[in-house]
Amino acid sequence: MPRRVTRTTLRSMTHLPPPAEELRLLDAELRQLDARRSQLLTRRAWLVAALQQTRQQSRPWASAQPPITASPRPETAAPSVQNVLLVLGGVLLTLAAAVFTLVSWGQMGIAGRALVLGAVTLATLAAPVALLKRGLRSTAESVAGLGLALTVLDAYALHAAALSGTDGTGYTAAASAVLAATWSAYGLLPVTSALRLPLPSALAAAQFPLLLSALAADASPYTITAALLVTAGLDAVAVARLAAGAVRITAVVGAYGMGGWGVLGAGWLSLTAGGPGDASRAGALLLLAAAIALGAAWRGPGVGHALGLAITAGLLVVAALGGVARSGLPSEWVVPAHLAVGVALLAAVRAGRLPDTIRTGFAWASGSVQALAVLWTLPVVAVVLLGPAGWLGRVWRDAPSDARTAVLVEAPWPPDAEVAPVVLVGVAAVLALAVRAQVWRPRARLGALGLLWATALILPAVLEIPYPAGLLVLGVMTAAALYACRVTASAAQVTALVLALVTAAGLTLVSLASQSATLVVLSGLTVLFAAASWRAGVAPFTAPAALVYAAALASASGAAADWPAARTALLVLLVPAAAALLAPRLGASRATVPVEAVGAALGLFAVALAVTDPPMLALVLALCGVIAAGTALRAERHAVGYAATALFVLAAWVRLAAWDVGTPEAYTLPVTVPALLVGALRRRRDPQASSWTAYGPGLAATLVPSLVAAWADPHWTRPLLLGVAALLVTLLGARHHLGAPLVLGGSALALVTLHELAPYVVQVTGALPRWAPPALAGLLLLALGATYEQRIRDVRRVRDVLGKMN
Repeated sequence: MPRRVTRTTLRSMTHLPPPAEELRLLDAELRQLDARRSQLLTRRAWLVAALQQTRQQSRPWASAQPPITASPRPETAAPSVQNVLLVLGGVLLTLAAAVFTLVSWGQMGIAGRALVLGAVTLATLAAPVALLKRGLRSTAESVAGLGLALTVLDAYALHAAALSGTDGTGYTAAASAVLAATWSAYGLLPVTSALRLPLPSALAAAQFPLLLSALAADASPYTITAALLVTAGLDAVAVARLAAGAVRITAVVGAYGMGGWGVLGAGWLSLTAGGPGDASRAGALLLLAAAIALGAAWRGPGVGHALGLAITAGLLVVAALGGVARSGLPSEWVVPAHLAVGVALLAAVRAGRLPDTIRTGFAWASGSVQALAVLWTLPVVAVVLLGPAGWLGRVWRDAPSDARTAVLVEAPWPPDAEVAPVVLVGVAAVLALAVRAQVWRPRARLGALGLLWATALILPAVLEIPYPAGLLVLGVMTAAALYACRVTASAAQVTALVLALVTAAGLTLVSLASQSATLVVLSGLTVLFAAASWRAGVAPFTAPAALVYAAALASASGAAADWPAARTALLVLLVPAAAALLAPRLGASRATVPVEAVGAALGLFAVALAVTDPPMLALVLALCGVIAAGTALRAERHAVGYAATALFVLAAWVRLAAWDVGTPEAYTLPVTVPALLVGALRRRRDPQASSWTAYGPGLAATLVPSLVAAWADPHWTRPLLLGVAALLVTLLGARHHLGAPLVLGGSALALVTLHELAPYVVQVTGALPRWAPPALAGLLLLALGATYEQRIRDVRRVRDVLGKMN
């Protein structure tokens, strides 16, 4: 573009129609396009229909041709079919050979028998060589399996024909050894090394020679067990030397199977040993099993169960040495002997030459032995803790002479319990000294603390110390546990708190045997737990416990003074009162809610104590109401006021029932008056509150029962008083424009009036004509309508006057 042409010149050269004209042109073009598109779509539909009709006429057979269906998918793959056929063929041939050997064998001579056996067996064992050369490996495996089965039948036939006089068990042992060697040689030949069946079969046959030889020789159980373990050891050697495959899997199964039976046999022999000699032989067998397991865990390459084998080896060592010690020790020292051997395993853990897996396994084995030893002491601990519960049914009957008698109320004393403290102290020492890992050391110390606590708990009963001394020991333990709650560590604090609570419970149960002991123990526990509640961390647990023990002390004091249970309830109420006074001082502490909850529960307990004496029950309920009312004065506990009101009402009702009062108003007015006061307070705080919600329940509580009683009362006093009260309620409702008093009071007044005037109404209705009552009702309705209309007109006039003033 020449530079002489300016922007103004271009504007004058461009011709653009006005907007209205351009819009008209666009609309015309769009209408033409729509019409053209419709024509094209119609033509296209006609062409498609014409083409389809032409195709059907040119191929009339197309419509009659059936649809092509896909060929069914084979359900079994070709290799699977092949394997099934080969296995089935081999099984059938084996069965045929067995039938021939068992049935037709006796119809042939010696030469014929030998010829048949040799020819068939050699031909069968040689056939896989040719099949492998042709690449028919699966067929070769099937034929080889048949050949191996024929060798077993050959061995049976040889024994039946020529060696029938020999011992069957010994011959089976020799035959299994020969078969194992033959099959191994056959599987190791270069021309048959590709077969996978001979070597596993040879290893399976090798499991029986030693065992069957021992059985054939009438060997002792120790020899038979040794044969099982030696076989397992040979299997373990095979596992260590063989590569992964079917042979190695067979060796693993054999090692675990034969070794498991051998260990069970050796363990049984150790348990039933009659003397040190038998125990030593059984221990030697267990040590052999431990050596096999240890060797398999240490030397076996690629053994995935090394940790389990190491744990098993450690446990077998403990069983072996412990069994030997058991034969020469008294019965009560059997468990400590096993524990000592288990702890000695930790010396092997400290040895630096052992692999880490072996050391870890020995550590787990030692821990398992210690855990079992602790479990053995649990019956003693359970008897000491739970046995004194029997005193609940025989409180203050006979003071026991010693600590063991105090816990043996109904449960028997466990046997060999004298050495239980030794076991607990030994395990506690191991936990405290042997565990050095930073992660496990704090937990081990807590475990040691728990075991030492259990030792101190059962020691008085084990030593049969005097009964007061046993109580003193338990009291000192409780105080020490509460003092230990001062530690900052959360786990240690929780442990100490649990031990304190459990020991205090046991001490309380034991003290029930003697009246003086009960009072002293409950007093001491109340003081101890109250003192411990100064610690904020344990206060949510110790403060409620102090309240519970204080209530128990109050109950025990009342019983000691020969007070009836209802009178003792007054003493118990001192504890809920103390809880109500203590709760505001706690403020936002976590102990506030537990203290209040325990106080409420103890109040219910006091009510339960007084339930047999109605006058005392009324007093207790009233005092509970006072406590609840005092609690409701707190800003965050205003809702307790409802409970206080309910308690006061219940107290009034119980007192009235005790006085044999049958007037319903005496029961309903104590409910109505507080309900109306509460409703008035609510209306003052919330002027929008409905009068039905504020006053309805309170008014209905008195009006409805009184109305029912008035209709059944033949005298005039009740209806008169009820009518006056209903009239006052109606007038108050009309004065303050409240719906509930107006409706309820008016309804009660109308019903009372109807009840009083009913005889006269009956007389008047009998004297008046039949049209008089409807006429009177119509006049009444007209009067009410006129009054209503007059009120509406007055309201409109006032509105108009106010409108003109504006």
